[in-house]
Amino acid sequence: MRDKISHYLQQHLTGEVMTSKDALDYFATDASILSLRPKVVVYPRNSNDVRKIARFTWQLAERGHVIPVTARGKGTDQAGAALGEGIMVVFPAHMNKILELDKEQVTIQPGILYSKLEQALHTHYRFLPPYPSSIEFSTVGGALANNASGEKTVKYGDTRKYTKSLSVVLANGELIETRRLNKRELSKKKGQTNFEGEIYRTLDGLIDDNIHVIEKMNQLTVTKNSAGFAMNKIKDSKGGFDLTPLIVGSQGTLGLITQATLDTESYNPNTTLCMAYFDDIEKAGQAVMKLKGIGPSVMEVIDEHLLDFVEHHNPSQIPEVISKPFPKVIMLVEFDDLSETAQRKNTKKAKKVFDELAYEYQVTKEEYEKDMLWRIRHFAASIVWQNVGVTKALPFIEDGVVPPEKFSQYVDRAYKLFAKYNLDVAIWGHAGDGNLHMQPFLDLSSVGDRQRVMKIADDYYAIIEELGGSSSGSHNDGRMRAPYLPDVYGKEVYDLFVKVKTIFDPYGTLNPGVKLFTDKKLIHKMIRKSYSVEHLYDHMPRT
Repeated sequence: MRDKISHYLQQHLTGEVMTSKDALDYFATDASILSLRPKVVVYPRNSNDVRKIARFTWQLAERGHVIPVTARGKGTDQAGAALGEGIMVVFPAHMNKILELDKEQVTIQPGILYSKLEQALHTHYRFLPPYPSSIEFSTVGGALANNASGEKTVKYGDTRKYTKSLSVVLANGELIETRRLNKRELSKKKGQTNFEGEIYRTLDGLIDDNIHVIEKMNQLTVTKNSAGFAMNKIKDSKGGFDLTPLIVGSQGTLGLITQATLDTESYNPNTTLCMAYFDDIEKAGQAVMKLKGIGPSVMEVIDEHLLDFVEHHNPSQIPEVISKPFPKVIMLVEFDDLSETAQRKNTKKAKKVFDELAYEYQVTKEEYEKDMLWRIRHFAASIVWQNVGVTKALPFIEDGVVPPEKFSQYVDRAYKLFAKYNLDVAIWGHAGDGNLHMQPFLDLSSVGDRQRVMKIADDYYAIIEELGGSSSGSHNDGRMRAPYLPDVYGKEVYDLFVKVKTIFDPYGTLNPGVKLFTDKKLIHKMIRKSYSVEHLYDHMPRT
């Protein structure tokens, strides 16, 4: 069957098709702890190639042969969304260009590296704010698929906010353009006799019939959220309708993005950076809430355990500005207001907060000093890339988000969770959004540790639920977090997600097992027996 698939695709596509063992092995893993081997790897050269792939799998599915299609960028996904057992569609090889750049918007192909896009935008004094920590080695297509966000999200918002329109290949191979439609335009779309028209008709009816259920999604009071499908952002109170926010964050389960037009913001490299030390988690939590009202562009934290880890394993990384005993929490707060006056005023307000709650702090506008301070936040990379004996930090509970006012409770509960399993703990992340990262050290060659993965995950996501949070702030559901979606939103909302998936993908060809229709037993079978991310070793990734 694989040979027939690859032969057909090579005959009909302008891009390359590969079935060699080394290629399939390479794409059998991403940055998650899971493994799933594709049958065929395709490097599309254009939208027509993507359309032909989708049309081919649709026709096979009509005859009862379901071949999954998975879109892939650079394989940085930490929840297994870039894995599939069918056709792997790899965008960075060819579909990696900036197509148009004007004063406030940019149009790109999904395979472009995020860093390459930002470099181009900076030359025009613009930037795309919701860049993830993997900016140097991840694609914009991956950011769109995950509704990615990062250190600047506390001020600017997530990827969904900046996505103006998309070109999307549907499951049957139709190419559509998504954008905000008014009532008249929506009516015209619903009148179409093709698959696109069917989607608009059915989805609009589903929304109208389930408004009370969709409103439950708004009960999550987190500042960012990538879990599930954004059903609550499709239709506004005036009848405006837009599929764009639904496709963003859908991880290739509703359609394949081949082009995106994104809004940008004015870029100001002349920022003011503050670093504050706290001797108490509760005080740090109080500072988070006071600082949010000032409007910083960044509010990042690392805890003392991360500092201890670095000091033990690579003490030369510790700069002179930090000495033992280490603070309980270090917080970095940055202001990037275009007005120097506004920066000074906001920095002054931040100093008052630090005077009240921190025991020490420093403020700088000097580039060298800022780089030194940012190195401290990027210590987290040492956790991700460092083996401790036979154990390694594993990304399977690394993206929970809670209301910012519950920051200190979140940290406290995380510490207790790690203590329960007798694991070393280290926490870092986006304090202003209540979005923290933590990666337990386990040995996947051990049967016992592989069994502990799901037990730890169960306990962790129970904590997130109790604190009124979401299982994913920015890294999305993938396969790893898919089983916890009903706990995040409740059965009624989850059932709506299933109906949405069925509307867009009736035969289940688009990235099946991601977000929906997977269980913990299946995930356990997919857990690797060793963990590495060799395909990223030519970078020194941040996290």
